[in-house]
Amino acid sequence: RFQGDHKTNYIEMVREAIDANDRLYLFSYENMRSNHFKDVRLHFRGSSSDKNSMSDENDSSSGTDGRIFLGKNKLLQIALGRGPEDEYSDNLHKLSKILSGSVGVLCTNQSASDVEEYFAKLAVEDFARAGAIAPRSVSLTKEQVETHPVSMVEQFRKLGLPVEVKNGRVSFIGGREEWEVCKEGKELSVE
Repeated sequence: RFQGDHKTNYIEMVREAIDANDRLYLFSYENMRSNHFKDVRLHFRGSSSDKNSMSDENDSSSGTDGRIFLGKNKLLQIALGRGPEDEYSDNLHKLSKILSGSVGVLCTNQSASDVEEYFAKLAVEDFARAGAIAPRSVSLTKEQVETHPVSMVEQFRKLGLPVEVKNGRVSFIGGREEWEVCKEGKELSVE
């Protein structure tokens, strides 16, 4: 019973956000990290406080600047309506049909040009994750490895680096000058 109440509340929150805002956007994302997305959420939430939640389910503020809903695609489809007969507002069933995968819904009063400009300028540098495609080749030089303490040799070996201790310094096995960590266009692994 509690689970049903939670779902009903979520659907009501989505519908309240639709009523409180003039525009609705569907956006997709990949490799999103919560610490970066928090800034996006705050930008569209305006003066409301951040609850550090990836879905707005715990946010009771109605905020007129905007609202973002992530995940729970099935519940979003129910809130919007899956067909013309049960849609919450005109043509929302069309949006509901394309709600799948890593997507979010943004409800806002900001102009289309402001929203599009914000997302067009949005680019966040971050460390790559395993499974990502390397945007460029990266190599470590002998000099870069030598600056690390000898105590890191075991960790380097676990990461697949062919290193040894030579004359009290970390160096590549066999006197190598450099080691290619990743190659442009290839998938990154945890090693």
